[in-house]
Amino acid sequence: QVQLVESGGGLVQAGGSLRLSCAASGRTFSNYNIGWFRQAPGKEREFVAAINWGGMTYYTDSVRGRFTISRDNTKNTVYLQMNSLKPEDTAVYYCAADQHSISTMEGSYDYWGQGTQVTVSP
Repeated sequence: QVQLVESGGGLVQAGGSLRLSCAASGRTFSNYNIGWFRQAPGKEREFVAAINWGGMTYYTDSVRGRFTISRDNTKNTVYLQMNSLKPEDTAVYYCAADQHSISTMEGSYDYWGQGTQVTVSP
């Protein structure tokens, strides 16, 4: 089993930046693919970004060029650097782990964190 804990959320004005962290414990973290998802009130959970064991990354179109996903396997941590934030980025952000492959589909992920709130004011 893998336990994931997100942190780094908060309130920021439009145009500002936040860095989210996803800390993992349990099985060997470096062998997992990690995805970030988000869910706004009244909306479905959506894919944001993902990184595989070798560092290959994927982003949803709405965040490409603004967000950067990275990982530090020595710290069992994945980061999501969010720049040029917009009000529409407001959501609860979740990280998730998949041991098999990188994916944009939430059904591919086996382990999920509790989420961290990101609020972007106009």
